[in-house]
Amino acid sequence: MSFFSELVSTLFERRYQKFLSKEAEGRSTKDLARALLGSIGEVSGMAMAHTVLDRYAAMNADEKLAFFEFMTHELEIDPEEVIASLKAYKTNSNKDTYRSFAIASEPKRQELARRLNQVPGATGQLVQLRKDLLQVIKDRPDLGPLDVDLKHLFASWFNRGFLVLRPINWSSPADILEKIIAYEAVHAIDSWDDLRRRLKPEDRRCFGFFHPSMPNEPLIFVEVALTKGIPNSIQDLLADEREAISAGDADTAVFYSISNCQAGLAGISFGNSLIKQVAADLAQDLPGLSTFVTLSPIPSLNRWMKQADMPEDIENQSASLAAYFLLEAKTADGSPYDPVARFHLGNGARVHAVHTGADTSANGLAQSNGTMVNYLYDLSKISHNHEQFVKDKTVVASAPVRTLCAAMRTKITREITWPIHFMTVYSDATWGRKLSFYKCKMARRSPMANFCSKRHNMPMF
Repeated sequence: MSFFSELVSTLFERRYQKFLSKEAEGRSTKDLARALLGSIGEVSGMAMAHTVLDRYAAMNADEKLAFFEFMTHELEIDPEEVIASLKAYKTNSNKDTYRSFAIASEPKRQELARRLNQVPGATGQLVQLRKDLLQVIKDRPDLGPLDVDLKHLFASWFNRGFLVLRPINWSSPADILEKIIAYEAVHAIDSWDDLRRRLKPEDRRCFGFFHPSMPNEPLIFVEVALTKGIPNSIQDLLADEREAISAGDADTAVFYSISNCQAGLAGISFGNSLIKQVAADLAQDLPGLSTFVTLSPIPSLNRWMKQADMPEDIENQSASLAAYFLLEAKTADGSPYDPVARFHLGNGARVHAVHTGADTSANGLAQSNGTMVNYLYDLSKISHNHEQFVKDKTVVASAPVRTLCAAMRTKITREITWPIHFMTVYSDATWGRKLSFYKCKMARRSPMANFCSKRHNMPMF
């Protein structure tokens, strides 16, 4: 569309918006939403979408909940129509029967969201709408289908091909810098001076993904330190009086903080693309860089230890316990228990090293007694590691980490106090597995139950 056409369209939209505002005074937001679904003209549709979005922004919590209920239950699919159209397609597969099935199986709320998104700036408003929805969905699981549809749409709208990677530095606009301070989720930024120390020196970098429809809102950003060698302490990395080095002298890029910024985009993955893109760009700009590594928290370690009721003598062995946790502790589907581990290992990294006393902040001590981990991104092996993880949930780790893990596995195995004949007598029967599980649990609630459940097919707890 030419500049003149856009100008004329904008003028007509504004005039129509004023007219519609008077017409809409006696109509509910639900009526306007239904009218939007039936509108044909682009100008009238955009004006109506403006009104619906403006009204939503002014709603209180109860009114928003009522709007979610409307979108979920009144703009739902018709199961009978879906079944009938599917049968027609199965009987006679062609373009027309497929189109009928596709239309029947798509809830009207998806089309409503698309039409609302015609308005400039609407994408951010819809992201906020999903944020509001996620805050109530725990208590209202019946609203889950609405979340599924919004997440489905956002996965397309925020596809990697639409995202723009932008460097963020001390010269970036103030409103962007304010958001970096606000959104930092790993290592809190205490002041503008703290932010300056992270962005201004030559050996510091920050990059973020932005969407053209939300140009002043970072979706996710990563903070990078350029160092000589792999660091083992976040205190040293962020020290106030540290001595900066020349970027050309660095041999290691350290991703020490990755923060998602938009709660309304929860479940939409950006981090894997961000790290790989930043690593590739840094490798091109700074040929001296040979190592790409994280310095990451282990946020679930202490929670797992508490749930497992670890013996005190084992709890004090932080490095080997952390190595064991990262390599052996699993969720029900066999994935690593720790969410940060799942992210990096699924992204193709390997567990490189664990460090005690690496984060002595209150948060670091609460999460993992101060233990942190390096995940290494070997650019030549990322794809292979990723495929192994996706296929078999394989956790790739360095030899020193595997040695620490093996030592802890041996120690905890010796701590198990149930008789060996429980395993031989009961391990093959479904009822016996359950029985031995409960007997073992009564004998000792130990995190080794995870290990034993893998070896003896007993449930984890």
